Amino acid sequence: MPAHNPTASADAPVPDASAAEAESDTPLDTSATAEADPGAAPRATSTAGTPVLGAAAPDTAALDTAALDASALDAPVLDSSALGRPAPGRPGDARPVPFTPRPVPLSATLAVNEALARKRSEGIEVLPLGFGEAGVPIHPALTRELAAAADRGAYGPVAGSGELRAAAAGYWTRRGVPADPDAVVCGPGSKPLLYALLASIGGDVVVPAPSWVSYAAQASLLGGEPLRVATPPGEGGVPSPALLADAVVRARARGRSVRSVIVTLPDNPTGTLASEETVRRLCAVARDLDLLIVSDEIYRDLVHDPARTVHSPARYAPERTVVTTALSKSLAAGGWRLGVARLPDGPFGRALRDSLLGVASEVWSSAPAPMQHAAAYAFAEPPELVEHVDRSRRLHAAVTGAVADRFAAAGARVRRPEAAFYVYPDFGPLRDALGAGHGVRTAADLTGLLLERYGVGVLPGCAFGDDPGALRMRVAPSLLYGRDDEERLAALASPDPAALPWIAGALDRLGEVLGDLLETVGEPALA
Repeated sequence: MPAHNPTASADAPVPDASAAEAESDTPLDTSATAEADPGAAPRATSTAGTPVLGAAAPDTAALDTAALDASALDAPVLDSSALGRPAPGRPGDARPVPFTPRPVPLSATLAVNEALARKRSEGIEVLPLGFGEAGVPIHPALTRELAAAADRGAYGPVAGSGELRAAAAGYWTRRGVPADPDAVVCGPGSKPLLYALLASIGGDVVVPAPSWVSYAAQASLLGGEPLRVATPPGEGGVPSPALLADAVVRARARGRSVRSVIVTLPDNPTGTLASEETVRRLCAVARDLDLLIVSDEIYRDLVHDPARTVHSPARYAPERTVVTTALSKSLAAGGWRLGVARLPDGPFGRALRDSLLGVASEVWSSAPAPMQHAAAYAFAEPPELVEHVDRSRRLHAAVTGAVADRFAAAGARVRRPEAAFYVYPDFGPLRDALGAGHGVRTAADLTGLLLERYGVGVLPGCAFGDDPGALRMRVAPSLLYGRDDEERLAALASPDPAALPWIAGALDRLGEVLGDLLETVGEPALA
């Protein structure tokens, strides 16, 4: 049974918006006059003749301003004092807004970064291990390409330039996931693309537990329900297929509309990679339950062992898998905000593309043209960038491995990171000592203690949907690579970056903090 698309159907396709000019303001069409009912309320329309939301009933005509009595247009503004309120400018005219904005908490990853910045400004020594930034300099070739396109100020196609879409299609094809440029859509970062995708798909979303903080948050912002499903042991990023099937069946039995499942390959926050068998089983469940798969593969080029394969669901369920990636992790261009999505083949994929472009046209119009040009160069993978990504991968592997060693030496249970720049230690073996010595009962208690007493910024596992009582945390060591580009370039070039003075000093500081926190050193527990 095909996956359901709420916004498009075979007999009512959504127009392709990719070639449309983006406009910031659309004037109202005032050319029509009332015909059927002279007393009917006017109907506001756009230049395309589409009724404006909130306008009057569709059988009325557009407003004819020429027919208005000029004297009515020139009438003086009603003095608000006649309504029993002070006139503007008079004492007491300020009036509080009678409602409060929707409470939306700041993303946990951004919040910890701001907390560390405050402590640093107070002169407190900090260890920034909370923010998931790649921590290496932008390659000069990328800045050269960006500068070469800096004069491109015009709006472009909503889907992205042909140059960029062809380059991204080639990038995926070289990884065993053939792509047509027409099935590629770009946006100002993979994060907005994900939001637009979820808006197009609709319904509830299954997310791994734990998983990147924004998956569940975006589903909730769009009015859906995030269903958290645990991952298999040691295979973060992909919900357990058996538990996925059970969760979806139960949710639908209570009236929920579950339409999609998100996976992360490799995973944030655990730094692990799901097996081929798990991915194949997930695809089979998605087919049986008519689910769309959104595969976030932003870290796929940062697998520590280059011989290991990332098994994308797009290889096993191409008709129902969307793949996203961006420049922010492998090329450390997070601030450039440029992402791409590869949509499924077939009728559903085309309908999803039309819907996604419609959402994008109303939200960002088109991604920045200079960024698109630089991204096209990046996705073409010239040798200089391939080498840069390879050095980044080796740096991440060396430092995350050294950080994992420090946590294991302190008695935490740690799985060796396999990709990206994250470590996910579990202090469960030390629960009794932490509870007795520091009153720690939850992961938030533990990370709060590390921040306030030691200036160590890490994120509790509960921020990623993990059990709040589990003493797990995400540690992101990539901001230890250097205080400036000179140190970061040295770290990239070093055969043993963990031995560089500034990185070794940070590692020693982490060991001291853990030793002081726990008072005794546990046995190493690397999995």
